[in-house]
This record gives sequence, C-alpha cells and structure tokens, in this order.
Amino acid sequence: MSYCFEDSRRLTGPNLYFAACGAVLDTAGLLPTPAQIDHWRDRVQQARSWLGWPRSDAIVARPHVRGAMLAIAAPVDQLFTATEVNEWAWQRACGRGEMHAPAHPAAGDEASARATLSRSSIAERQPALMALIAAAAARGLPLLWDDEELSIGAGAHGARWAMASLPQVAEVPWASLARVPVALVSGSNGKTTSVRLIAAMARAQGCFCGHSCTDGLFFDGRGEQGGDYSGPAGARSVLRDSRVQAAVLETARGGILRRGLAIDEADVALVTNVSADHFGEYGIDTLADLADVKLTLARALRPGAHIVVNADDAVLRERALKLDAPVAWFAFDAAQARQFAADAPSCGLRERRVVLTLAGIEHDLGDIDAMPLTLAGAARYNIHNLLGAALAAALLGVGIGHIRAVMASFGREHADNPGRLQHFHVEGIDVLLDYAHNPEGLGGLLELARRRFPGRRLGLVLGQAGNRGDDDIRALADVAVAAQPAFIVLKDIDGMLRGRAPGAVPALLQAQLLARGYAGERVSTHLPEFEAAQAAWARARTGDVLVLPIHARTAREAVLAWLDGRSTARS
Repeated sequence: MSYCFEDSRRLTGPNLYFAACGAVLDTAGLLPTPAQIDHWRDRVQQARSWLGWPRSDAIVARPHVRGAMLAIAAPVDQLFTATEVNEWAWQRACGRGEMHAPAHPAAGDEASARATLSRSSIAERQPALMALIAAAAARGLPLLWDDEELSIGAGAHGARWAMASLPQVAEVPWASLARVPVALVSGSNGKTTSVRLIAAMARAQGCFCGHSCTDGLFFDGRGEQGGDYSGPAGARSVLRDSRVQAAVLETARGGILRRGLAIDEADVALVTNVSADHFGEYGIDTLADLADVKLTLARALRPGAHIVVNADDAVLRERALKLDAPVAWFAFDAAQARQFAADAPSCGLRERRVVLTLAGIEHDLGDIDAMPLTLAGAARYNIHNLLGAALAAALLGVGIGHIRAVMASFGREHADNPGRLQHFHVEGIDVLLDYAHNPEGLGGLLELARRRFPGRRLGLVLGQAGNRGDDDIRALADVAVAAQPAFIVLKDIDGMLRGRAPGAVPALLQAQLLARGYAGERVSTHLPEFEAAQAAWARARTGDVLVLPIHARTAREAVLAWLDGRSTARS
C-alpha cells in the first residue's frame, strides 16, 4: 500500500518542535499547500476532541525542500495513538481518503476512524505511569522512561522499575531520591572532546562522573561499553547507573531529530559549532536549520540554567540570540564573548590567556599555548573546545582550580582523548590522527597540519560515511584538494556504508578529485580503514606529515596500537 508520507514516529522528549512529547510525520515527496496544512491542523484538533486531549497542545508544521515535517504534542501515554492521529489527519488533508489498512483509522470514514482511534487510546493508557510522572514533577525530581523501564531520580540517587511492574506512588522511596548535576553537549565538531574535558573536570573535583559519547559509555574515565551512545539511550544508561554523581552527555543531531532528548532537567548545555553536514535528512537543509536542532538543548534546561554557545560561529550566534533560555558565550576574543550580555558568564582569550568570567568575577585559567590539547596554540578548534568546556564545567559547579588543572594537563597522554587530534612521531614521520568527519572538520585538521609543520610534504587518508549526500562527499574531496597533499589514500569507513555499496564513496571522491585535476599516481584506494592507513604509511618518507582521519572504533584501535608499537617519540 502506498502512503502519502515517508516517516511517522514518536517524539519521546523535548525536541525541535516543542518541549513536550508527541509525534511527527514527514510528507517527503509531497509538498503541502497552506490549505492542506490548515486542513491537517483541523483534523488533528478534531481527533483531539474525540480523545479528550488538550486542544491547546502544540501543532507545528515545518516545511522543507522535499515536503514538510508535521509535529503534534500529545500525552506521554498516548504517543503511538498520536502517530495514528497524525497519519489519519494528513491523509485526510492530502486527499487520500481511499487508504485504509486493517487496525488503522479509515481516512475516508470518520465514524470508523473515531472508533479505531478511541480503541487505540484506551488500550495505550497507563494511569500508573502518568501518576508517577505527576508525583515526580511535584517533588522536582527527574524521571526517565522508555518502552522497557522507568527511573526516578538519577545516578546514585535514583531508583528504577520495569514498565511492566510500575509501583504505586506511595510505594516509591521518595526521600532517598534526588538529582545529580547534568551537562549536555552538542555541535557539528568537537562534541566528544568537549564531553571528555568536562567529565575530566568533574572527576578532578572528586565526582564519580559518567559520560556518554560516540565512542561508548564511560564511568569514572573508564570505558565499559563501546559503540555510539550519543543519543537518548546513552543518556539514560549513564543517568540510571547507581554509581554516577555527575553526568556529561553527548547529544547528537540524529537522536534529537529521531526521538528528541531523553531529559528535561539539565544544569548546563554546550553547543560547540555548526557546519554543513547531514543536509537532507529529517528535513534539515540549511545551517540555520542545523543550528536550531543543536539549540534544542535549551528546551532541556532547568529554570535559570545556561546554554553555552560559540560566539565566533555567526549562524549559531544569530539563532541563539533568539532563545528564551539564558545564554553564556565563549569566543577567541574575551571581549567578543562578553559583548552580547555584559553580566552573562563568558570565556575567551586576552593576550593568549584564558579568561573566564562568572558572577562578575574574572578568573585566569592559564596560557592557552601551554595547554597540551592546543599543540602549542596551533589547534584552533581545540582552543574553542577548551573555552566552551571550561565555561560549561564552571556552570555545572566545578571549582575554578579543578578546571585550571585539567586544562593544563589534558591531552598530554594519548588516553585522555583517543582518536581526537593525537600526534605521533614515528620513524621520522609525524602522524596526526583525528575523527574529522565533515568538510569543516577536515579543513581544520589540514590547516593545523600546515601551520604546525610548514613546508612539509603531506599525505592524507580520505573517506566518508555512506549516509552523506553526493554533494557533501564531493565537498570533502574539494577540501582535500585545497590542501594539496602529495598523495591521498581513499577508504570506506568500516561499518558506515549505510546503504551504499562497498567502494561507492571512494569512487565518488576519486571522480571529484579527478575533476579538480588531482589524479594519477597520487590517488590510490584501500577500502578497509586500517589497510588505508598502512598504505599511506608505506608511501610516506622521512619528514612527511600523515593526516589520518580514522572513524570506526575498531579501525582506530588497530591504528593506535600499530602506531604505539612503532612510536619513538610523542608530543
């Protein structure tokens, strides 16, 4: 059966559209007219009246170049029914009344549709869940839920139950439950490094800190589960661990758009930057769209809590200035960081010193060029990461002395920030290993290589995940050509083909390199990432600089072990 929408799903937390739960539908492939959107809204309101839902709840239509995203807020225990309401209302609006699948509301028969939706609503109701949500809110306690489990409180002060056996309100040990400090981190680049920095600062203060990121779940600095945990599932895993006294949660674009945020009780949020990446997915087509997604974190803040924003990012700055939440700013120039609100917390550089201003008091955090993560000041993007993380940690409640100490040492050991801007000097060759996964990230890495090692011959391993659009992949090749490496080794990203055939991305990169006049013996292809790194090493000679963006965790671990075994000196 052919439907007039591409995707219909639940939103299980604060999201791009509103701060509540609900459902969203994507009409991709069919551009709705204003009249159709009005009709859709009317039908949603009609269904809400049938079901006794609040008519004042949000309805948001968000057009994009291929259609529109249509989102409706709904009660927490009615989200599957909300997807049915959304689908029925949209099919009515787009004139597809002939469609009817068994057990779903009939688009062309209102009486039948009302009966079907009512049965769905009654079957889905969970009065015990709703009572617990209300009781937790009345006590100011965080509550997390998913299809399997509910928890109240967090970390060392939380309790959890299976959704199939929820307690009565009177059975909950309310006196033992409390919250823990929570930081959220998002952005196009620098998320994982910033998460690791804030977590290290919290640990320096004596907190047992849990953090989630694209590399896995970490507790007190030790990895306990590998994989990409930058979405809601990762956040819940950290916040439900009974050892955790503070949490730092990487919050990626995909999870925000698919399901929304896991929490609505964060103490601080940090957005590092935005750059062109993942355009065309979930109706996100511009940098302004992407900035709005990242700034969704503001919907998850406790009253009075700050969202920390990069003032040097023009698009992000413009969108952040429209937020209702308090904004704290960081920038290369301390004066730039303070110009938007003189009394707001800020962090920036003054004569190469890091200056953090909090509650009107300035704190000197040290010489930026002496901080290992900056590679003697050459890694400009890590300067940003340090500034943002320091400000976020201070707003999380970490003491200035602990922040200063971590900034002075973090990055000295490879274990501090694995896979992110690691420098090896091996047999006369300098190797920079990083995660650079989009054109801006790669451009920053190549700029660093040229600045830190001027005049040196450059070798590069180049690849991209298969879920990027063809134009995004070509843009990555253009960035590589601009750096004029002596040779490029093309690769797939292990486990990240995401619908493309093996070798398809390298072929697209090679075609773009050829179109830019970069071809011949300077380009080779080795699909597995580890083999690509070895092939680049085989082509390098003494004095070269190898730039290795390695993405898959297993490949990165193999490359790191190989480099560690060969390394004669490290920075």
